[in-house]
Amino acid sequence: MQTIKAVILHLVLIFTFPLMLQAQRNDGAIIPGDFADPSVIRVNNKYFAVGTSSEWAPQFPVYQSADLKKWRQTGYVFNKTPEWASGSFWAPEYYKIKDTYYIYYTARRKADNTSYIGVATSKYPDRGFTDHGVLIAFGKEAIDAFIFNDNGQLYITFKAYGLDKRPIEILGSKLSADGLKLEGEPFSLLKDEQRIGMEGQSILKKDGYYYLFYSAGDCCGVGCSYNVRVARAKNITGPYEVYSGNPILSENAKWKCMGHGTFVKGPNGAEFYLHHAYNKESTVFTGRQGMISELVWPQKNGWPVFKAQKISGVTVPDIRENFSTLSIARYWQWDFRNSTPRTKQQKGVLYLSGSVKQGNQSGIVLTARPVSGHFVMAATVLNHNAALKGLTFYGDANMALGIGTQNDEVVLWQVKDNKFSALAQSLVNKKLPVQLRLELEADKTCRFYYRQGKAGWKALTTDNPVKADFLPQWDRSPRAGLHFKGDEKQDAQFADFTVTNY
Repeated sequence: MQTIKAVILHLVLIFTFPLMLQAQRNDGAIIPGDFADPSVIRVNNKYFAVGTSSEWAPQFPVYQSADLKKWRQTGYVFNKTPEWASGSFWAPEYYKIKDTYYIYYTARRKADNTSYIGVATSKYPDRGFTDHGVLIAFGKEAIDAFIFNDNGQLYITFKAYGLDKRPIEILGSKLSADGLKLEGEPFSLLKDEQRIGMEGQSILKKDGYYYLFYSAGDCCGVGCSYNVRVARAKNITGPYEVYSGNPILSENAKWKCMGHGTFVKGPNGAEFYLHHAYNKESTVFTGRQGMISELVWPQKNGWPVFKAQKISGVTVPDIRENFSTLSIARYWQWDFRNSTPRTKQQKGVLYLSGSVKQGNQSGIVLTARPVSGHFVMAATVLNHNAALKGLTFYGDANMALGIGTQNDEVVLWQVKDNKFSALAQSLVNKKLPVQLRLELEADKTCRFYYRQGKAGWKALTTDNPVKADFLPQWDRSPRAGLHFKGDEKQDAQFADFTVTNY
């Protein structure tokens, strides 16, 4: 049964569509939704954060803040996928040399499907990056870059041997002054002798010690065990002493599997660690969200601890989109490995079409990162043709579901294990637009509705509840958004799109 709040909100979203509103709900994350492996940089009085995008394009979303609490998305590192890479865009690392911004990032090389580290540069922190290709191609895997300046000498560190039959190591190498090539031979900072996992490292220097912070355990999925640990040495090359009190950051009542972050000075001079964590309620449905923790030093020459943060005034965003601008909103992303979408916004209408990779059973998607595990998504489809078009909750090209219109029908559909199925259909009037609604309940049951004109909502149902629990992928949350499947000469025409979070 729908709550009174839900009924009111559904009526509001049908008749009013301002661009972006904020739901007044503090979720604890400063960058809600799937924003894993974040890196942060301070430029004068502004902060910029960049995070993993995995298999979504544009690659590496960038956010800006004035206080490390309230963030807004301002761009992407790559609006065009780098030529050398095929996917797995992980763990971007910010750095600045003189007036140039650097992003060191992980991606899979097309030639051998191996994850290596590339580098890109720009005169701006959130746009205009030029890719320079692979910087580190080491063994069977080189990921998670981090840059450290030690009295003018640049070093780059990274995770190695994760796919070899030997312990993982954090390796380091001298980096050229221009940040674009390695110098000398790589050296080992720390070896994972206990085989607990080790990655996502960052370094601070204090009181003559180099403190190496790193993440241990399983990063991803419902069964994750991520936590943050620390070791220290008198020389950057080691040997490092592992702290006996590890882990120093793990979980609390609401969040778990914290890890993989970098440090930045706050407005008050305090040291903050931007990292990710899973919400214990929504877990993989909202992904690894952007969190912040303060690092404090209880005593001189002592080990650091993380101080719990009480984040207030941070809101979880709803979406209210009426397509009134000339270009699509920055939050939209798509599955670049499996489709090439075409979009146009004109006079309050979003036109969506495009082409798909052979074997793609789902079609084209234009999606946003969910920030809640319980939401209502709605859109209005203006046109009728042979293409299937409407709403989708999308995990990957072989795992998706949705509701859409096709000819004179509304269709509830599902793609599971790369097999497309129409689960339910109902006739509609081809002379009227169709309003669609998809609800994700807290138990991950999906409910589907449609309406035309002034009629009430009609449920499109199946014999068994439709569950979304098959959608999440290992390293990323499913996405909510718009859908098109059909001849690329046709299109879907949308008048509005909303997501209301609970």
